[in-house]
Amino acid sequence: MKALWNSAIGLLLVNGLLLGLTLPFGKMATAAGVPPAIWAFVISFGAGAVLFSALVANGGSIGLDRRKLRYFVVVAAVSYAIPNLLLFASIPHLGVGFTGIMFTMSPLFTLAFSLMLKLRRPSMLGLAGIGVGFVGALVVATTRGEASQPADPIWVAAGLLIPVSLAVGNVYRTVDWPKGSGPIQLAAGSHLAAAVMLLVAAASSAGGSPFAPLADVPWLVVAQVIVSSAMFAVFFRLQAVGGPVYLSQIGYVAAAIGLISGMLFLGESYRLETWLGAVLISIGLVMTTKAQLRAA
Repeated sequence: MKALWNSAIGLLLVNGLLLGLTLPFGKMATAAGVPPAIWAFVISFGAGAVLFSALVANGGSIGLDRRKLRYFVVVAAVSYAIPNLLLFASIPHLGVGFTGIMFTMSPLFTLAFSLMLKLRRPSMLGLAGIGVGFVGALVVATTRGEASQPADPIWVAAGLLIPVSLAVGNVYRTVDWPKGSGPIQLAAGSHLAAAVMLLVAAASSAGGSPFAPLADVPWLVVAQVIVSSAMFAVFFRLQAVGGPVYLSQIGYVAAAIGLISGMLFLGESYRLETWLGAVLISIGLVMTTKAQLRAA
């Protein structure tokens, strides 16, 4: 266990596996009638509560002030609430594997936004990687989800907004990270803020008791809270051991887990073009990662 805790590749695989499990869990939850906002709430509240408890147990606190409040609200919206709402709303229409591919595009959009804002100097390899990745994204988008039931273009667009929102969050956390604040402190506050947003969204969009369907899948709720809490604990350890460039490859592992679990356990199937697009996205990701490593 100690060797795994200090291994970048081991932490990457574990983190990607945990993120990948969130995809089939989300499909099972929505199939059981759980609203997307409520399932996203389960993840943010569960992770936020666990991280906050760990923070307090180690003598820490949120240390809320105006600067951190702004940070919590923005990060909660673009990194957690919006992408998770889109994720769990899209999965029933696009499939677990197809939606998982969207995570692989986040590093590409992140690098593109960084170049646009001049946070990173462009290189030919990085620009070429973005180009290849975007071509792959277009190929994937044209296949519109599972082979047996192509999704409406609006759901494909919703799926593509997931990596865009995540990339905006990645850039924002870089430019507005409150000085002197630790990652656990900021993650706990952001997740709890996201939980509040999602609770308001669920209450305003669902009649009756939106939490009622959770009673039908208690084991799934417990499993999701355990997985999401462990995922963020491993996430921060990976950031410390492997750095941000290595960290960006989590989506690649999660997409592979999503595709495999979708086919083996949920009966999903995808067209050859979807696999071709996924390969192109992977090639683009490798190119942009190499460009970032060279720059570092």
